[in-house]
Amino acid sequence: MTDTETRTVRGGLAAKGRSKPPKALRMSVELPLWRALTGYRILTLVYTLCLVGLSYQNYEHPLGAAAYMGALTVWMVLTWRRTTSAERCTRHFLLADLGFAVGGILLTPLVDTHARIMDGAPTLPSIWTAGAVLGFAIKGGWRWAAVASSAVAVANLVERQELARDTVHNVVLVWVASVAIGYVVEVARASERTLARALQIEAATRERERLARDIHDSVLQVLAMVQRRGAAIGGEAAELGRMAGEQEVALRTLVAGGLVSPPRAAAATVPHPAGEGAADDAVAAAPAAPAAPAAPAAPEPAGDGPCDVRALLAPFAGAGVTFSEPGAPVELPAAAAAELAAAVSAALDNVRVHAGDGARAWILVEDEPRAVIVTVRDDGPGIPEGRLADAEREGRLGVALSIRGRLRDLGGAAEWVSVPGQGTEVELTVPKGTAPEGGRRGKARA
Repeated sequence: MTDTETRTVRGGLAAKGRSKPPKALRMSVELPLWRALTGYRILTLVYTLCLVGLSYQNYEHPLGAAAYMGALTVWMVLTWRRTTSAERCTRHFLLADLGFAVGGILLTPLVDTHARIMDGAPTLPSIWTAGAVLGFAIKGGWRWAAVASSAVAVANLVERQELARDTVHNVVLVWVASVAIGYVVEVARASERTLARALQIEAATRERERLARDIHDSVLQVLAMVQRRGAAIGGEAAELGRMAGEQEVALRTLVAGGLVSPPRAAAATVPHPAGEGAADDAVAAAPAAPAAPAAPAAPEPAGDGPCDVRALLAPFAGAGVTFSEPGAPVELPAAAAAELAAAVSAALDNVRVHAGDGARAWILVEDEPRAVIVTVRDDGPGIPEGRLADAEREGRLGVALSIRGRLRDLGGAAEWVSVPGQGTEVELTVPKGTAPEGGRRGKARA
């Protein structure tokens, strides 16, 4: 293995070590509901205290009304934090809270006059009662809400001792509202679980693609090189090359997620037409064919600050590669610049492997106001229509992961324009201010 190839492999493994798996987003649709319930309970307590205070002289036993309101106030002071989260709001608390509400309703006939009750005077807890019922709705859904609101309804009917229109109206309103809120909470929880699962799957998929990309940039290329060198040397090295070819095909199938048993080495040595895939897509062109030279390793960006893309792409220039750059620095975050340079390296590998030794390549860097665009163009035979999609289905991941996957993780895009016989042009676009861990998805077109 040459020094250049060793640096290429080490660079791929180092990038794998630096990358961090994306984090799944955690959220809660219930938290705003609990906060709203806490605020509702406090506000309705203040309203109820004012209501009882204004009607204090009209009660038959005002001291009894005052004692209940004092007990309710102490209860609220001691337990107001209970409704700030689902973990704090336990079943025992909900039952005790509902007991305070139902007890206050049943206590009303003992402290108030019969005439005021028949005229529609509010119960002692008044609208504070709805907070106890809503706690059941948020905690346990519409079934819990139905049970709690039914208990309140029975208490109101006992307190009024008749099916008056306003009593029935209030009972039905509380019952319908609590059940509806409970149902909405259940739907929101189901949606949250679905979203969390989708985010986990997306995070796992992106991590799988990252690992597959690192494997493609290091292990698969090394195995393909060992197969070619072994076939060229012959003897025991040929057997080693054959085994490396089998492992390369098996690993490629595993990385691509295929369920079909990998072919034997004989199938892996079938050459592909020029221009039919990524750098590792043609495992061996012929047993005695010399290996295509590897791309020079781009310098590693220093630190996590802005990095000049030109410094990472300049080493790619050579006898067959022309590099054109702006006169001013083209800056991207260091991680994004490194990923862009790796994608350019993979595109140049395609040119070396599939366009032939005599093909030339051109790299053009453009610094746009909102994005950095790097175009890699060659004068090779071009890519047949549909070949990129076929290569991805076959598990050949050069384009799918080393180029398109990297740009997608950066929130950018990769476009291929190729006409058979007229060469290929790859345009890589990276929005400014992005990094691989940013998680923003872009539209990758090929």
